[in-house]
Amino acid sequence: MSYSQFLSHVCMPHAVFLQLKTSSKSNAGSSLGHCSKVPRNVNLEKLRSGYLFPEISRHEFEHLQKNPNASLIRLGIGDTTHPIPDTITQAMAEHVRGLSTIQGYRGYGAEQGNMALRKAIAGKFYQDMGIKADEIFVSDGAQCDISRLQLLLGPNVTVAVQDPSFPAYIDSSVVVGQAGELEEETGKYRNITYMNCGPENNFFPDLSTIPRTDVIFFCSPNNPTGHAASRQQLKQLVEFAKANGSIIVYDSAYAAYIRDGSHRSIFEIPGAKEVAIEISSFSKFAGFTGVRLGWTVVPEELKYSNGFPVIKDFNRIVCTCFNGASNIAQAGGLACLSTHGYQALHNVIDYYMENAKILVDGFESLDLNVYGGKNAPYIWVHFPGSNSWNVFSEILEKTNILTVPGRGFGPAGEEYIRISAFGQREQILEASRRLKVYL
Repeated sequence: MSYSQFLSHVCMPHAVFLQLKTSSKSNAGSSLGHCSKVPRNVNLEKLRSGYLFPEISRHEFEHLQKNPNASLIRLGIGDTTHPIPDTITQAMAEHVRGLSTIQGYRGYGAEQGNMALRKAIAGKFYQDMGIKADEIFVSDGAQCDISRLQLLLGPNVTVAVQDPSFPAYIDSSVVVGQAGELEEETGKYRNITYMNCGPENNFFPDLSTIPRTDVIFFCSPNNPTGHAASRQQLKQLVEFAKANGSIIVYDSAYAAYIRDGSHRSIFEIPGAKEVAIEISSFSKFAGFTGVRLGWTVVPEELKYSNGFPVIKDFNRIVCTCFNGASNIAQAGGLACLSTHGYQALHNVIDYYMENAKILVDGFESLDLNVYGGKNAPYIWVHFPGSNSWNVFSEILEKTNILTVPGRGFGPAGEEYIRISAFGQREQILEASRRLKVYL
């Protein structure tokens, strides 16, 4: 199998990127042929390497080329593995069949999403929080919405991110021109504020040391650490944003995994509607990583410094850049939020969280410092004094288990690896056994 064929099999959304990256290297010393007079986007030149998860796929490919008979267990890229419950796929199938009839055919829908689904999201996730259906924008996923929000915010805003954090926040900041130059010594971009979130501060930044920024990206439960912010922590964050006139972009993609009563939405905090946007997704909650469906909440109370409502500009961005989520996916989304669909999904989530417990127990039995796995499907394991890419490579080579090096989530991720609990039970048990033997 060629590398391009492998990418098409395991990582289709990123395949084109890596093929271009590979071809650009191979052509570097050869004749360029005809070139346009259009300069390359200088911001794209500032991206220091390939996006994290395609890089993981590249290592996987190289490992399988060397070890074609390896029994590989993939606990790296956080892709769901359990089948979508029948009650949900049946709703999508019925919608598809309806498209073949005069009565059931639907073409373009509202860019903001099916109103029935927007109302269902408001009722299921934001009941008693004052969030209206008109403030919810249905999309093709949270990661796409991050980029739309960056387009909304523009290149002139200042940005803060958790460190470690999901790499899309930083990479999209680089692409739109917010980040400045990369400082090679620290691995940080000059114009981005990195908020350290580690075990020493209970995975929440010391806000008294954080300078004011226009935008604060904040994910809870956090990817990769698995930490869910407490009510007191979220209250501090909202107060900090209000005092500084900042906007919080709050990523709640893993909220359904919370088990200890921590808040699942920033809008559970009084005053948050004046300072926050929330993005979320059906991907990890409903296994829609391939179906693609998410949403963003932009409250009417949120305003720019001149008093103009942010929701009006976001609506303009959505209508300009997006034709609306697939009506098939939205039919599935409605089924997810039905009584039977919602219960079936929570059964799947319970399965993944039992996987997480197995992995956590295994690492803890080795006296390693382990975080996460309680409110999120990720386990964050500390290997003091190590280089996380070296740990990742050694685990892959010695155990045939694919993980993710913590350094890929930011400088504060060094010495850690992230392990996903998405997988079939027999694979999780086997992975735990192999890791115990190896470590």
